[in-house]
Amino acid sequence: MARAIWSGAISFGLVTIPVKLYSATSSHKLDFHQLTKDGERVRYQRVAEGSGKEVEYEDIVKGYEIDEGQYVVVTPEELAAVEPTKSRTIDIEDFVDLDEIDPIAWDKTYYLAPASDVGAERPYSLLLQAMRETNKVAIARFVMRSKQYLATIRPVGDLLGLETMYFADEIRGADDVENVPGKVKVADREVAMARQLIESLTSEWKHEQYADTYQERVRELVKSKAEGKDIVVREDEETPQMADLMEALRASVEASTGKGGGAKGSGGGGTSKGSKSGTDYEDLTKDELYSKATEADVAGRSSMSKKELIAALEEAS
Repeated sequence: MARAIWSGAISFGLVTIPVKLYSATSSHKLDFHQLTKDGERVRYQRVAEGSGKEVEYEDIVKGYEIDEGQYVVVTPEELAAVEPTKSRTIDIEDFVDLDEIDPIAWDKTYYLAPASDVGAERPYSLLLQAMRETNKVAIARFVMRSKQYLATIRPVGDLLGLETMYFADEIRGADDVENVPGKVKVADREVAMARQLIESLTSEWKHEQYADTYQERVRELVKSKAEGKDIVVREDEETPQMADLMEALRASVEASTGKGGGAKGSGGGGTSKGSKSGTDYEDLTKDELYSKATEADVAGRSSMSKKELIAALEEAS
């Protein structure tokens, strides 16, 4: 059972709803330690830039650089004096349409649950249902671990979800990006072909089918090395070259709609490109091939190139 990382209350108008905050995500990132070639752990020291001497932690102060080499030193007490007032409330300031918020503004997601044994379930359920029926989300502020957050509160299934948000001045505008294409004229037939390709590749969203294949390959690599197996390092595949746009669109549509062989949504049941299973492996990405190789328990898949994955899958099928 997950543990709450913060407890307080949602406050809007004169309504107060005691709640607890839970992390909605967890990282599966693999952590590596730095070692010498002899296997000794590498540790870092705090060293003064000028003298090269190690500095004890208690002798270190915080400084903000206002000019090159010129710092303003700030004490912990001074920083504490300007910290946001410690509070146990999530103060709702506005309700807005969910469609008005660009997802770029969201940072990290949490779940909000009603606090138990205090009668919070009824007002919590009322807020959840009202927000769901109006398609409104709440914009709120709260303080956690001495930091003030801007947040969105919205229905997520049978719970309220809370997304911490970037403030407006933390989001870069598109004008920071080089080579923005602007208004490029494209032919109607090209747009029609692109729309046809998008439609042919459209499917129902199923989050679980998109696995982190890189993490799986890293774990397999570590396991193989721990077992003393030899690892073959493959060269990076070259970036594909641009082909004629219309020809590429036409070939993609034909492949996705099943012309010339069994493919997605074709229902023809035919095989393609020599595959015994009827799957056109050539049209799959390397990550998709790796996922299928994992399902088929293909040995040595982590070090295989795309061509080798295709060959191994055809052999396994």
